[in-house]
Amino acid sequence: MFWYGHDPGGWGWFGMSIGMILFWAALITVGVLLFRALSRPSGTGAAGHRPPYRPGPEQLLAERFARGEIDEDEYHRRLDVLRGTGGTRLDKA
Repeated sequence: MFWYGHDPGGWGWFGMSIGMILFWAALITVGVLLFRALSRPSGTGAAGHRPPYRPGPEQLLAERFARGEIDEDEYHRRLDVLRGTGGTRLDKA
């Protein structure tokens, strides 16, 4: 087949086919990377993952008190120890 008097030959078709495949692969790659960059939640680390939430010791103690696992005296004694104020210790020996 001739285009304006030029015969592209077998390599011309091969080159056009490879060029079209590379073009679409590059276009799809750019689209996927753009989508991933825009859909990433803000405030994440370098890997894109947030560190798991870990409550502090005072928060854990408050949760145990709220569930009724420890009484008020035990809560305040342990809270004083955690804060380093010493407080009054009641020995139950």
